Parts: sequence; C-alpha cells; structure tokens
Amino acid sequence: MIITVLSIAAILYLALQLEDKMKIPSPVGLIALSFVFHLIFGDLFMLTGDAEHFAALVILLLPILLIGDSLELKVEDLKEHGLSLFYLAVVAVSFSVVTALLIGDSLFGQYNLSTAAIIMLFAMVLATDPVSVVSIFSKFELPHRLKILCEGESLFNDATALIVFVFIGLYALDGGEITAGYVAQTSLVVVGGSAVLGVLIGYIGLMAMKTTDNRIAELLILILTGYGAFEISEHFYVLLNLFGGHSHMHLSGILACIFATVTVHHILSKSVVDDDKRLEQEEEALERESVSEKTSRSLIHTAIQTIKATVEERDRHMRTKEDVQLLAIVANTMLFIAMAEMIDMDLLLKYKTEIMVMFLATTVIRAAMMAKFAFITNRTDKMTNVNFRWWGVLTFAGIKGGLSIVMLMMIPSTFEHMEMFTAIVVGVIMLSTFIYSFILLGIIGKNSAIFARELEEEGGHH
Repeated sequence: MIITVLSIAAILYLALQLEDKMKIPSPVGLIALSFVFHLIFGDLFMLTGDAEHFAALVILLLPILLIGDSLELKVEDLKEHGLSLFYLAVVAVSFSVVTALLIGDSLFGQYNLSTAAIIMLFAMVLATDPVSVVSIFSKFELPHRLKILCEGESLFNDATALIVFVFIGLYALDGGEITAGYVAQTSLVVVGGSAVLGVLIGYIGLMAMKTTDNRIAELLILILTGYGAFEISEHFYVLLNLFGGHSHMHLSGILACIFATVTVHHILSKSVVDDDKRLEQEEEALERESVSEKTSRSLIHTAIQTIKATVEERDRHMRTKEDVQLLAIVANTMLFIAMAEMIDMDLLLKYKTEIMVMFLATTVIRAAMMAKFAFITNRTDKMTNVNFRWWGVLTFAGIKGGLSIVMLMMIPSTFEHMEMFTAIVVGVIMLSTFIYSFILLGIIGKNSAIFARELEEEGGHH
C-alpha cells in the first residue's frame, strides 16, 4: 500500500514537471509514466488489475472530478451559452448516434452487430473526458467563450452519452422496443429529474454550510453534496419504492452532481460578490470617519470586525475550491494510473484494424458535427460564432476517458462481442489521449497570438 502511495505521488510529480517544463499535457504524461512504472514494477504497483475493479474505481472518483470541473462553471455562462451547449452536448451526440446506425454495418459488417450493439459501442466512444480538456486549457490563454464551449460540452456530453447507452442501448439489448415516444419521454424524465434533484440537494448542502465556519467542514459538506446527488440519482428507485412507487427508474448521477455543485458554487459566488461590495462600503465608511473631526472608536471597531469577518468568509470559500481542485488532481492521477494497467497489448494488436476504424470514424463524425455547429452559429445571433480555429479546438477536445470503461462494464458478461468492444474502447481512449492532445497543443500553439488577442477583446480574464 505504501509503495502504491509513493508511486502515485512520484508519477503525479513527474507528470506535473513534464507539463511545466516540456508542455506535455498531464493526461499524456500520467498514462505514459504509469505504463512505464507498471512495466518496471509489475505486480508491486497495481491499483485495480482488471476492468471490473477499474470501473468501480472510476465510479468512486467520478463525483470528485465532476465537482472540481463544475466549480469552473458559472450560471451566467450557462445562460449565455445554453443554446450552444445544448447543441454540442445533446444534439451533436444524438446526430452522431444516428450517423453510427447508418454506417455501422459498413464499418463492422463482419460482426453482424445489432442496433443495440451499435448504439452501445458508439455511445461509449462518444463520451469525452473533461479532466483532460481542462488540464490542457489551463496552461494557455484562450478566449473565455471557447473554453466554456469545450469544457461545458465535455461535462454535459458525458451525461448524454451515458443516458443514450443505458436507457436506449442496454434497454434495446435487453429486448426493449425503441420508439420516438419512449426516447422523448425517457430523456425528459431523466434530464429534468436529475436537474431538479441536483438543485434540491445543492440547496440542502448550502443550508448545511450555514451551520459551520470551519473550512474543513465546509469542504466535507461540498463533497457530501456532490456525492449525495450522484448516489441518490443513481438509486432513485429506492426512494420511489419507499413511498410505494414500485419502480426501477434511476436518474443521471453525472447531471445531478453537476447541477448540485453548480448550485452551491453559484450561491457562494454571489456571496463573494456581495462580500466585495460590503468591503467597499466599510472602506468608504472608514475613510469618511478618518477625516471626521469627531472620530467614533466604536464605529471604527465595528467596521474593522465586519471587514475581518467578510475577508475570512471569502477566503474560506476560495480555499475550499482550491482544496477540491487538489483532491481532483489526485483522483485524476489514480484514474490514469489504473487506466494504464488496463492496457493489454496483445488484445489491442488483435483488434488493431477495428480500433483504427472506430477512431477514424468517430473523429470524422465529431469533425462533421463541429463543422455543422460552426455553420449554424455563424447564421444566428443567439449562439457564439465559431471560426475555423475554434472548430479545430472543438473537434480535438473530444478526448475519451474513464467513463467509457464504466459503460463497458455495464454490458452483460455473456455479450458475444465483449472482447472486441473492450479492445476498441481501450484503444480509442489511448489514441485520443495521445493524438488529440498533441493536435490540440499544435493548434493552440500555432494560433496563440490570435487567441490572446481574442481573449483581450473579450475583456481579459474572467
């Protein structure tokens, strides 16, 4: 166990050094270093060892990663770019699945994949990894609107892909009939229910935060809020059954966790803004009192105490956010180390053709969807205009991640194409992590001056 802790700390340190000194994205460094450590130390360095335990680890770490990423979202940005994010995370994913159904037989005709199998396969490789995207973007000066589009799409894309996988793919694999009415009803119930539940739990978390001034306690409440929203939504049928509902329905843990965290972050951010205004008012009162002929010591003492309390509260909120980011970095490290253990070179070589076909197909489909998005945005004032540079960034921000493995583990072990699906999912994750990351670095590096100018035109840092 101690060796594992030492290995995690060493790999994270080296990955961060590679990122700082050589501009190598941390996900790339983490996977590469983890693979090297695994080859050198073998069984002495093992977090999971198999896909089932890896999926359990992802589910354990996913909420803290979602909490960390959700703290970067602002309600104002979601309102401003809501239509664009809806297209990227919902419409584009839906169109991609429809495209997959049209070309699935051409790509994998020799396997005679069913409609359900094609939906599941493409849903798994359409899910993106917000951790990788945020990690790469954090090192560069990029337009705020572009970052919101990419990071927001990565977060909500995961929820859409998981809903398609579970409520359409697995449902059809189990013999369920897919109709337009079923898809529409299920989507509305799952998305709407997850959003309402997430906001409700977010407000419960805020009420709990008001009971303490302890920073560690506030951090724990934030974690409880995110994990609680995730767990309750995934086991929502338990609540229904408690009230005599007799249902097996569950909601989207990803969406509920995002909405709960965004709710907490929004209220706390408003509190910080109010604190800033209060500080300005107290400073003005002190200045007026200092030039007054009759200075009131009690008034000055009250103002000082108010300023002190306000600063402490604001600093506590900001440090809580930093603590969550630290936990997310450690969780991300563990996730990529475990992912490196999943690499079975013999299996990947056996299905190398299928992996390349899927990687190229999903890349072309994503590029086409982003091109269609750019075409639409340039013809309406209600969406953010996307130029050619932004199209390139949006296209290659579709790095795949651990959620794909979680979905893979949801497929019944008796499924006849399980080995091939495993190879494709792991292979596409590896290819997208390395290839997409370096292409993103190339696009951003080549256009760094233009991106910096666009950021300046937006008004600088947000």
